[in-house]
Parts: sequence; C-alpha cells; structure tokens
Amino acid sequence: MTGRAPAAVPAPETLLDETAIADTVERLAAEIAADHPDGVVLVGVLKGASIFLADLARALRDVDVQVAFIAISRYAPDSGRVRILHDVDLDLAGRDVVLVEDLVDTGLTLGYLVKHLESQGPRRVEVCTLLDRPARRILPVRVRYVGTEIPDVFVLGYGLHRADLYRNVPRVVIADRDVVAATPDAYVAALYAG
Repeated sequence: MTGRAPAAVPAPETLLDETAIADTVERLAAEIAADHPDGVVLVGVLKGASIFLADLARALRDVDVQVAFIAISRYAPDSGRVRILHDVDLDLAGRDVVLVEDLVDTGLTLGYLVKHLESQGPRRVEVCTLLDRPARRILPVRVRYVGTEIPDVFVLGYGLHRADLYRNVPRVVIADRDVVAATPDAYVAALYAG
C-alpha cells in the first residue's frame, strides 16, 4: 500500500445505509420465499456476495434454505474468460437455485455462472443481486431479484472491495475509482471512524 491519501480526498457518499440495506434484504427475501415455497439453494459468488448472502439466508425464515458457494478467477487478460476456482459442493439436480451476487455489471461473469449452474441440472436458476448497474451491461442477462439499480458509479462496502479492503463497511458508498486505484486504503480512516 502506498499509505493514506491526502486529507483533501472527500469522504465517500453513502448510497445505501444500514437501514436501506436491511429493508432491501427483507424485500428480496420475501420475493424469493414467495417464488420458492418448497425451498431454495442460495449459491453465493465469493467473496463479494458473502455478507449479502448471510443476511439474505437469515431473512428467509419460513423457507428451507441450503447455502453453497462458487468462486471464480478474474478475467484473464485478453481472453474474456473466467475460471471456476471452487465449485458448488451440493447436488443441484432438480432443485430451485438462486445465484446471489453483490453487483451485476457487464453481465459477462453472470452469464457464464448461470450456464455453469444450469449444466448441473437444477429445476431452475434465478439471479438475485444487491446492486444492478445496467449502464455497463454488455451481455443481456435476466436478473429476477434486484435490490437497487445504481448508475455507473464505483461502490465499496457491504462485501464490495478494492484490494480486499472495505468489505466489512456496513453500508454501500460511492467512491472515487481513481483515488482507490492510486491509494487502495484512501478511505479507510473515514469509513471506519464512525
């Protein structure tokens, strides 16, 4: 790390505070429960969706829920491909599956993951995302459960990160992409202070 950013860096703007996140999670859980009364497998995409997935699973109080995770590599330069680093360790055949994402952006990774899960024979695969940024969409993908649609801004917190920082910030904030690219920990002091 290159150290703290100068004091002139403005504090990030809160996009979703703790109350807004909790309300969104409850709404999404109610939608999922209504569509899957016989139970559902939530598949979280590591690491970003882990906090959202935990809250979502707890909010699904009257539905049988199983939880699994999938981890992927970042896109390899000039390949347009990701790799499965950790696959789901449950049998998905004949099951209702909801793929849980923190943020849907271009749709490329999501499209790949949905096809991968569908190849395992589930009854259906739906997608749930906390944040949807359709302005950057390249591949048209269907997202059944959308928490909040956001403009083309850079966000941190509640699982979203830069250099593995900010995941545990309990809210989602809009940050300056260039600032954290130059100094990944630029907002640490401001976001963890209060």
